Amino acid sequence: MNNAIFETKGSNNGHISEESESILLNSKIIKIPFPPPLDPKFTFIDLFAGIGGFRIALQSLGGKCLFSSEWDKNAQKTYFENFGEYPHGDITLKETKSKIPKDFDILTAGFPCQAFSIAGRKGGFEDTRGTLFFDVAEIIKTRSPKAIFLENVKGLKSHDKGKTLGTILNVLREDLNYFVPDPEIMNAKNFGVPQNRERIFIVGFRRDLKVQDFYYPRPEKLTKSFLDIRERNVVPTKYYLSKQYLKTLKEHRERHTSKGNGFGYEIIPNDGISNAIVVGGMGKERNLIYDDRIFDYTPSTNIKGEVNREFIRKMTPREWARLQGFPDKFKIVVADAQAYKQFGNSVAVPAIKATAKNIVSILLK
Repeated sequence: MNNAIFETKGSNNGHISEESESILLNSKIIKIPFPPPLDPKFTFIDLFAGIGGFRIALQSLGGKCLFSSEWDKNAQKTYFENFGEYPHGDITLKETKSKIPKDFDILTAGFPCQAFSIAGRKGGFEDTRGTLFFDVAEIIKTRSPKAIFLENVKGLKSHDKGKTLGTILNVLREDLNYFVPDPEIMNAKNFGVPQNRERIFIVGFRRDLKVQDFYYPRPEKLTKSFLDIRERNVVPTKYYLSKQYLKTLKEHRERHTSKGNGFGYEIIPNDGISNAIVVGGMGKERNLIYDDRIFDYTPSTNIKGEVNREFIRKMTPREWARLQGFPDKFKIVVADAQAYKQFGNSVAVPAIKATAKNIVSILLK
């Protein structure tokens, strides 16, 4: 960023020492947990960056981020504290697009999926106008990166009976002339984190590179359970449910069970894995845990009524960060409500890294 001066006090194999990296911003020294590599192997841009899940993954492979964009102010704050720069804002604006460098290797984007109608149309580039995918496609068209790596919700595959994904692939393959193998549904639990989280990955290569094969990474054996990422110390009382809240959840589940539905809260066992963490109350309620280490039952300001005596609590933001594969040195600098939102919206870093590793190995050939 313009008013930041990077200060290096040591290096290690071409990477700035994570312990000594800092920036001087308005006379204030800020430590950066995730500095860029001094001798990058490739470059990339980070669209719909969120809090930087793609960036952590690609930087760990030796990549340097040349541009990032994210419109949410709280996410921008978290991104800055961890990477030393504020992402640019709304990527739909021409002013923002004009700041994207002309030359970089990989475009990454965890773009939101909006519905667009293709009824009676060919499903080409122009048919995606008014959607955020159109902005991604426009950037690919004007910048021609060597490779693209897109991430979205699993539901994209079946949205509008597959027509939405069909349009996206048609634009990438036919209009933009990229080799795009069939997308894969990737699950975070297959890449080292105890979370059952499925997302669709779309990878592509510019056709002049003559890439003819790409293989998504094979699932790894899950060796971790929730206990491996649980908070090491006793957590504050505010994370424990009140008796009334727990009673309400039980009644809610009983009502649905009597109707033959499977809705309701869920308690994740220590030797189990979590459900997908998502934004909203259901993301927390389907990922409650049993933690009997509590010793102070004094209600905090976030607890209404008496604290439950069944040792039931919600997970902490740091536990959600670990479920997404964020290292513990990742700074959480926002209030809990925003932190849950940020991690719930993020990509699972290990799954991104495993896939990006296969992309980079092709580019470096």
